Amino acid sequence: PVGGGVTLSCSVDDSDGWKYDWFRRTSNSNEAQVVGEENRDIRVSQGGIYRCRGRRGKPVYYTVYSDEVTLIELIQYFYLCLSIFRGEKITVRCEIQGGGDTEWDYEWKTPQSTSHQTHVNYWTLSVSESSSGNYMCRGRNRRDSYSSTQWSKTITLTVSEKPKPQLSADYRVIPVGGSVTLSCSVNPSSGWKYYWYRGDQSSELLIRHDDVFKSNGQISVSQEGQYWCRGGRGEPVYYSQYITVSNRVVVTLNPNWSEIYHGEMITVRCEIQGGDTEWEYEWETTSSIKPSNQNEFRISSASSSHSGNYRCKGRKKNAQHETTGLSDAVTLRVSDTNPDRVQHFTSDSVSLSCEGNSTEWRVRRFPEDSYLSLCSDWGTMTGSTCNISGLNSSAVYWCESGSGQFTNSVNITGHNDDIILVSPVLPVTEGTSVTLGCKLRRENVVSNVFFYQNDKLIQNDTRVELIISAVLKSDQGFYRCEVQTDSLIRTLTSPQSWMAVKCEYD
Repeated sequence: PVGGGVTLSCSVDDSDGWKYDWFRRTSNSNEAQVVGEENRDIRVSQGGIYRCRGRRGKPVYYTVYSDEVTLIELIQYFYLCLSIFRGEKITVRCEIQGGGDTEWDYEWKTPQSTSHQTHVNYWTLSVSESSSGNYMCRGRNRRDSYSSTQWSKTITLTVSEKPKPQLSADYRVIPVGGSVTLSCSVNPSSGWKYYWYRGDQSSELLIRHDDVFKSNGQISVSQEGQYWCRGGRGEPVYYSQYITVSNRVVVTLNPNWSEIYHGEMITVRCEIQGGDTEWEYEWETTSSIKPSNQNEFRISSASSSHSGNYRCKGRKKNAQHETTGLSDAVTLRVSDTNPDRVQHFTSDSVSLSCEGNSTEWRVRRFPEDSYLSLCSDWGTMTGSTCNISGLNSSAVYWCESGSGQFTNSVNITGHNDDIILVSPVLPVTEGTSVTLGCKLRRENVVSNVFFYQNDKLIQNDTRVELIISAVLKSDQGFYRCEVQTDSLIRTLTSPQSWMAVKCEYD
């Protein structure tokens, strides 16, 4: 063992007065007597092939030689490993402790299961993707094959693509007479020296009298501009990729709803730290409608064409070559309202669909004349949709996710009358357009439909629909419609329903 030894014993049975001679040889050296040892027990710290003999009396009487005993010297080592990247050069080293002045050869096992031999205790590799894997080493005495180490423990090397440093700034606007601290780092690894540039990658390297170098990886700057950094390490220097400090860009939704319904209003905004006036804006979207090069995209009446991912970036007006990075994508989903109206005939089949990031939707209802129940009690739940074959009562419905979250509730009414009002099931946003109509059970409405708001007649001409082009808060209220039959024998009046109006950013 390292730093230790082994005790060998030699004896001649059933007799006394013996002294002992000890001998050692190796596979590469002749046998030689161990100097200074004549005791029965000796302690040795070298590997080799040992034997002994006894002697006594004058003249000296020698016994025959003993059987040989082979000792293999097992020596520990230490193995150094660094994080490595493709294209980098790395030196792996096999260090043997307790080997004294022994001359060693080294054997290496590689990820390709091949063996590599060196006369020195290090091996320099030019790293590629195939360099990833497990490595082991061991040492062997050049003059004595019986003195060798064990194989080292397995060390796993992972080769990564050339790293991209991280660049951050404590502030993005330099105050008058002040400065901003920039920080550059390559993680997770060490041994890097950092290089700074202002303007573009071909600019002159910043040196200490240009700006204040606070520490390796940090610089304090007082001049505005675009800054770059990269890291380098090793000899010859291995460089990381460049990275630039850029203004933070985010896409926001106002209202902050990732899902809206057909006809609702929403604003998609590109926000850049540092003010709007100095920037021009560019959008990338997977939707069918691309925003103009403004900082906000105002959708007054959403449709499925607006569904998609939105990203943006800024370009300086006074320096067109200077741009921010693209923002993270924000997803907007425009869903058709299902159901799309409040009132239904009792014979109607209705499907209520739940939309959102859940795989365990439940539909609940609370009728006017009954108790809280699940879709399975009065309908059929298929995926996230509850199918109802007939509406025999009026109730409030909502969706509930597996995690206990709730959607907004909707009021759906079933009627056994011959006429119903067609009105939106969800609140209408101020400024948007809305259309109300009248629906007969057995025939189409041709003309002459009267519409009432809060029991006040508001339209009594030949039109069959009530169209409000830009809804106001004052348009909120109870609505009903009235139709005279073709024979003019009777007038049919629908039940009334509440139409809610919400502010743009409610």
